[in-house]
Amino acid sequence: MFVAFILLITWLAAELYVIVLVAGAIGLLLTIVLLIGAVPFGSWAMRSEGRVVWRRFNKAIAEGRPPGREVADGVLIVLGGGLLIVPGFITDALGLLLLFPPTRAPLRAMLLRNFQSTLVVQAGRFAGRSAAGRTGAERFDVEGTATEVDPPQPQIHP
Repeated sequence: MFVAFILLITWLAAELYVIVLVAGAIGLLLTIVLLIGAVPFGSWAMRSEGRVVWRRFNKAIAEGRPPGREVADGVLIVLGGGLLIVPGFITDALGLLLLFPPTRAPLRAMLLRNFQSTLVVQAGRFAGRSAAGRTGAERFDVEGTATEVDPPQPQIHP
């Protein structure tokens, strides 16, 4: 909790420092216009990129393939648009990196790689838990433990 607080204060201080530097270079009025103008631009970019990803998502579903790439792109686009809506030049730069496909691709690859490895670990833990109560061959031999039972024949009494 304390680390998160320190990171938040550091981020806010860095944003203010960059805003002061930009205002000193281009003027206060133009700096304010840029900060306010990023909000509608972020909303527009999120909608337009989101539509493209939504079409690719539907195409992947129609083709019967898992839409992992499209879902990751959607998450990154929402995060990028949100960063553009938050005032500040550092968050705007990060948001733009997440919105444009060429710069989003390496982040998507990293996200998918980390998610897949986490998913494999969780699946392994789940499989280990379900087999914990069994021993030896029973743990892996499901077919060998099945037996056929003849149904009981009805008894006819005269």
